[in-house]
Amino acid sequence: MSFVTFALYAEDKSRAQNNQWRIAENTLHSCELLGGWLGGLIAQKTLRHKTVKSSYQIVFWGIVGLHLVFWSDYLFLNGSGFAIVEEWISR
Repeated sequence: MSFVTFALYAEDKSRAQNNQWRIAENTLHSCELLGGWLGGLIAQKTLRHKTVKSSYQIVFWGIVGLHLVFWSDYLFLNGSGFAIVEEWISR
């Protein structure tokens, strides 16, 4: 998924430089959310694309944060962290 996300960033940058129809930010964010956030981060650094727009960066880093929380819980707490939150919410 990271490769797909990187490719979409590259395509969007190319389209931006050629004044063509752009790839929707929701599409880029969806790919990041589906696991391509690392490809998005690498694309941002290497292509210097989507690095200045603060509204984009807020959503991007929120997605990265969600992935870090999810995978930390899954790998180190065996998913019990989400069970505790779910129980607390249901009260």
